[in-house]
Amino acid sequence: MLIETAYAKINLALHVRRRREDGYHELETLFAFVDDGDRLAAAPAERDSLTTFGAFAATIDDPLGNIVAKALSALPHGRGWAVELEKRLPVAAGLGGGSADAGAVFRMVERGHGLPADWRERAAGLGADVPACVRSAACIGTGTGTELEPAGNDLAGTPVLLVNPRLPVPTGPVFKAWDGVDRGPMPRGSVREIAIAGRNDLEAPAIAQCPAIAEVLAALRETRPFMARMSGSGATCFALYESEADMGAAAEKLGELHPGWWQMAGKLR
Repeated sequence: MLIETAYAKINLALHVRRRREDGYHELETLFAFVDDGDRLAAAPAERDSLTTFGAFAATIDDPLGNIVAKALSALPHGRGWAVELEKRLPVAAGLGGGSADAGAVFRMVERGHGLPADWRERAAGLGADVPACVRSAACIGTGTGTELEPAGNDLAGTPVLLVNPRLPVPTGPVFKAWDGVDRGPMPRGSVREIAIAGRNDLEAPAIAQCPAIAEVLAALRETRPFMARMSGSGATCFALYESEADMGAAAEKLGELHPGWWQMAGKLR
């Protein structure tokens, strides 16, 4: 039995530079990962199968069409695997939930069989966030997010609180609503320096489609983190704290004020 966590992905910064002729967008982003997320278990079987359960399992309409099944199809892993996926991360939430699940499959295959030399290309074929999610370590992504370089991670171990208003926000319409204005490159430096000086260019179009994101951000900023921002294309927002005590107090306060919001507390990897 192989067991793996699909670590939640957040974008500490996300700068959209231009629309490309192929319909995608040229990005500069700082990926980071939380030490919690979905959970997967795999055992050898006659053929591949996927069973889903957990808080957000009902949001997966077609398990066999899920990105986990696609990741299995993309990699040699013996005759088959029976995979169980505990879906703990909301879907269409800016956390790369499906990409994180696929990344976890890649890591399980690596442990059980090794990865093929072209695994990065296979990962990118499944989604722009998947290559970063395979290693689930802080890194800088350029191009569509698939061209990766390491980042000096001075935020590892930082307490983080994720909050989502339980409203899905599909990625496509948010990118389509981006105003096309290039607001400049992502700054250079350590992870902390980039995060604090950076921005998320998708916040405005996402809030226009889901005003509750602004409420989440305002509530997080009232808990006095050293930074709070929306992740990806929303609707999940995150806040980073100097201490676990500060983060715990924030989680308790928001739980009391907004019991309907989803939240996950952890540390940056």
